[in-house]
Amino acid sequence: MALHVPKAPGFAQMLKDGAMHLSGLEEAVYRNIGACKQFSDTVKTAYGPNGMNKIVINHIDKIFITNDAATIVKELDIEHPAAKIIVFASEMQEQEVGDGTNFVIIFAGALLEQAEHLLKMGLTPVEVCEGFQVALEKTLELLPTLTCHEIKDIKNNAEQVVLTQAVKSSIMSKQYGQEQFITDLVLKACTSILPEKTTFNVDNVRVCKILGSNLYNSTVVNGMVFKRTNEGDITKQTDAKIAVYTCPIDITTTETKGTVLIKSAEELQNFSRGEEMVLEEQIKAIADAGVTVIVAGGKFGDMALHYLNKYKIMGVRLMSKFDLRRLCKSVSATALPRLTPPNKEEIGYADCVYVDELGDTSLVVFRLDGKDSRMSTIVVRGATDNYMDDIERAIDDGVNTFKGISRDGKLLPGAGAIEMELAYQVGLYADTLPGLEQYGAKRFAIALEGFVKILADNTGVKSNETLAELYSQHSKGNKNAGFNIEPKGSSLIDVTKAGIFDSYLAKFWGLQYATQAACTILKVDQIIMAKRAGGPKAPGGRAPDNDDDA
Repeated sequence: MALHVPKAPGFAQMLKDGAMHLSGLEEAVYRNIGACKQFSDTVKTAYGPNGMNKIVINHIDKIFITNDAATIVKELDIEHPAAKIIVFASEMQEQEVGDGTNFVIIFAGALLEQAEHLLKMGLTPVEVCEGFQVALEKTLELLPTLTCHEIKDIKNNAEQVVLTQAVKSSIMSKQYGQEQFITDLVLKACTSILPEKTTFNVDNVRVCKILGSNLYNSTVVNGMVFKRTNEGDITKQTDAKIAVYTCPIDITTTETKGTVLIKSAEELQNFSRGEEMVLEEQIKAIADAGVTVIVAGGKFGDMALHYLNKYKIMGVRLMSKFDLRRLCKSVSATALPRLTPPNKEEIGYADCVYVDELGDTSLVVFRLDGKDSRMSTIVVRGATDNYMDDIERAIDDGVNTFKGISRDGKLLPGAGAIEMELAYQVGLYADTLPGLEQYGAKRFAIALEGFVKILADNTGVKSNETLAELYSQHSKGNKNAGFNIEPKGSSLIDVTKAGIFDSYLAKFWGLQYATQAACTILKVDQIIMAKRAGGPKAPGGRAPDNDDDA
């Protein structure tokens, strides 16, 4: 008779073998706080222009070398449930603003670290969360009063200097040293496609990465660039009229299967000639409609290429249906499902379509020089793929900052100035609170100070001295005093004169998401994990890669 081992009494008795149950402050809350602190400490050293890079190897052995928190978080398959909540908050920040993911992770980690001290003092998690919420409300009330500049009209030439400085500050945190050149590329790409009435769309700025040369040979092309070569002999068309087809350019096969009985050699010749004549008639009809470039989503047959060359039509094949859609949008064409001659409304237009070669990469360029260009492409050059990926991430941050400013032009002082001013004012406000929430509000202010400490530590400066100097400046009413990362001169700087600005939207949403995530984690007092299902792990539904399919 098998020995029966009784289960421990309590909650564990109700669960299957292998399930896990953690409860109380020691087991659940402090464990969660510890995991989140370790996670935020990981990305802390990547914060600011002097932040260090991380080498991340994901589950399919792809190597990333970056200091971009969004990429680190996306590629690390984090399993801890509490740390995952912070990951979700940073992903929401990425979707909402496109920048400031590191801010969310670090601030949520700092809040939890401060909450740990309060819990050990004897406060309950609910009281701590109330203090944080009161401080957050005060912070969001103060934030609009601390704006140092507002861009009313993004197209106004007078605002261009401040706009450049705001975009440059965002790019500087990723590519310190090359920020001016990348900013010029981003602004040139964004302003060339700025719509008159509708909002700016980030997806309309494309990045094409081509190995070789160096970053300073990168250019902006109005229109689209594809890493493909042409089909046929024609390599350039000016004032091109473009027809886009989603089907192959070849002899059409019938929908149903049929048998053809051929009795003589003459009938065989007539049959194949008939197919060729049909194809020639189709391509001639397309050429008669004025089309000089055919773009197709399917293959070009040999016979079709012969007729394209005969009628001086350039052929381009695009494998991705997303690229076809973007091209249609860019050149104002309509994608046709069958090989029929297009009418005037369905034909797209480009000033020039030509084949180029950069390094050993063949390109097809659709260039639109006029003001009606809806897409622009930044052609990035670089020595390694990893380096170009990092440049692309910096460009993405710059474009998202541009979009944020086009929606809300308010700018805040950067370089840690806004965090210090908020910490100072929230600290004063906490002293006026009568209840236990004053402890939470004070710790909220201390968590905000942490950003200046991180900037100083990453630059190699004594953080406590810098913090004391900044506090004395802000207590004297110098709201724009920030930390100077340059090695020369004082460690303090007037950020408005230096032109270091932060986006209002990034801080506004970042503060909310981080506080929300920290409060959610604090209010967890039990972790119940069911036994994992057996069998191999199901493949995760990952988001499509931007380059290939999105």
